[in-house]
Amino acid sequence: MQDLWNFALELYARPGVEHACLELQEAGCDVCLLLTGAWLQRRGVRCLDERLRALRDVAVPWQREVVSPLRQLRRDWRSAASQDAALASLREQIKQLELHSERVLLERLQALAEPWPSEAGDHDWLTHLGRQDSAALHVLRGAMAQA
Repeated sequence: MQDLWNFALELYARPGVEHACLELQEAGCDVCLLLTGAWLQRRGVRCLDERLRALRDVAVPWQREVVSPLRQLRRDWRSAASQDAALASLREQIKQLELHSERVLLERLQALAEPWPSEAGDHDWLTHLGRQDSAALHVLRGAMAQA
C-alpha cells in the first residue's frame, strides 16, 4: 500500500490538480483532508461520519495553529520579498516549513486512518470533505480515475 504522502505527491503532480487544489483551498476546503479522502477512497475505505469527525479532529487544530499561520506569513511577505533578497530567502524558508507542516499533518492523518479496513459502502470521501460540487473537485476526481 502506498503511503499518503507519496500518494498525495503523485496526485498533486497530475495535470490540473495543483490549480484545482489551490482553488479548493481558496474556497475554504482543507486540501490535506481532501488528499487523505482521495487516498481512503482509492483504498476502498468506507466513509463514515465518525471517521470524518476523527480526521477533522486531527486536521482542524493543526491547520489553524500551524499550517495557516505559516501560509499567511508567506502570503503577507510576497510583495515585499520581491524587493528584498533577504526577505525573499526567509519567505522561501517559510514556504518549506509550511510544506513540512502539511507533510506532518498527512502523516498524522495516515496514522489515524491506516487501520481502517476496505469494505463495501459509501466511498465518496471527496463529496463529504469538499463541501461543494465544484469544477475543481471534478478535476481531482478525474485525476484519481486516471491512476
